[in-house]
Amino acid sequence: MDISEIVARQREYFNSGATRPLSFRLDALRSLKKALGENGTLIGEALMSDLRKSSFETYISETGLVLEEIGHHLKRLPRWIKNKRVPTPLSQFHAKSHLAPEPYGVALIVSPWNYPLQLCLQPLVGAISAGNCAVIKPSAYTPATSRAIAKLLADVFPAEYVAVVEGGREQNKALLEERFDYIFFTGSVEVGRAVMAAAAKHLTPVTLELGGKSPVIVDETADIPLSARRIAFGKVLNAGQTCVAPDYLFVHESVKDAFIAAYAAALHEFFPNGNMENLTGIVNEKHFNRLLNLIRDEKIAVGGGYDAAALRIGPALLVDIAPDSPVMREEIFGPLLPLMTYARLDECVEFIRARPKPLALYLFTSNRDMPERVLGACSSGGCCINDTIVHLATPHMGFGGVGESGMGSYHGKSSFDTFTHYRNVMARSTWIDLPLRYHPYTERTLNTIKKLVK
Repeated sequence: MDISEIVARQREYFNSGATRPLSFRLDALRSLKKALGENGTLIGEALMSDLRKSSFETYISETGLVLEEIGHHLKRLPRWIKNKRVPTPLSQFHAKSHLAPEPYGVALIVSPWNYPLQLCLQPLVGAISAGNCAVIKPSAYTPATSRAIAKLLADVFPAEYVAVVEGGREQNKALLEERFDYIFFTGSVEVGRAVMAAAAKHLTPVTLELGGKSPVIVDETADIPLSARRIAFGKVLNAGQTCVAPDYLFVHESVKDAFIAAYAAALHEFFPNGNMENLTGIVNEKHFNRLLNLIRDEKIAVGGGYDAAALRIGPALLVDIAPDSPVMREEIFGPLLPLMTYARLDECVEFIRARPKPLALYLFTSNRDMPERVLGACSSGGCCINDTIVHLATPHMGFGGVGESGMGSYHGKSSFDTFTHYRNVMARSTWIDLPLRYHPYTERTLNTIKKLVK
């Protein structure tokens, strides 16, 4: 079945109304949840093949997050799909108004390679919950996981409802030539621009989950050992191949040495005797070599070893970094962390504001005023105070970017909202028909209308 036929069949299926009933959506979510439980071995082997990802990290950063998202939707979907009554102005007397959530139709979900299962299925949960059909395009960089997703979803859903298109650039191009009712894309800024340009041809609404360089500020009041451990966690999770990973670090000059020592201690605690077999690998040789090139001319204070055969790079803390060095000019997407020092908080604020808005902003402090100062001056997709990464691991808040780090949000209710059009509906009564809006217009009528709209 070619791509055009897949989209045409899905549009026909959506137009049949099959996906709209609450019972259908709940059954689909339950089926997906069951399939995830039954295919744990398939998923684990695929992620080990593509990323050398441990079973522990597979669950906490991939499968477990999707299962939590499904559970959140199952509990709340019956309430979300109800029409919401809203007030009607006196000028529209007598009428009743409500917002009616309706699915967009056929959605395209394009997912990346760094969390190939989670970033494919979490948006799908929202699309199903909202009543859409969906075409899924996994990343060609993680072929084993792509095949596992295709098998899992084909065993659960008919292709006219949920279909997976595997392949590379040729398939991506063909998909973007089709007219979808919604496009959800997760990936790089560069490809995000191309997706948005393609969507503009059909005026298709989009959500773009991108990335960027997410900064960390550690001030002189922070708990240094705890801060170092939590920053190290955010940097080694998935080997730093995370869109919200700490990308560069500002440490107050008075605690620089203490932080370096604490970061080294945290990595020793994570990887005793330098054993990194549980560290996720770099996705391919291209990115492995790119990361090595970024640190070739930099001063490494902690870590930095690598295993070319396993495509693993040990977490490295870089110091004496120039603001215009190569490692500061692109999103790192690896376990490398450049450290710069500051004397005044305004230095950090000015640096962050001079660059594209980041997807995440991390602040470590015991000073209650510091977060307000920074957040009041710097925009970001999200923020986490005294921790990293975990602010996105909740279905109770939407997650998304701003500016070059993306647009739109998802997770929990935000996922349902993303794939839903809220149609405004007004029902007028027929027992009264105020003549104010009809010709002939008079000054007296205008004055009456002005009084009604005050």
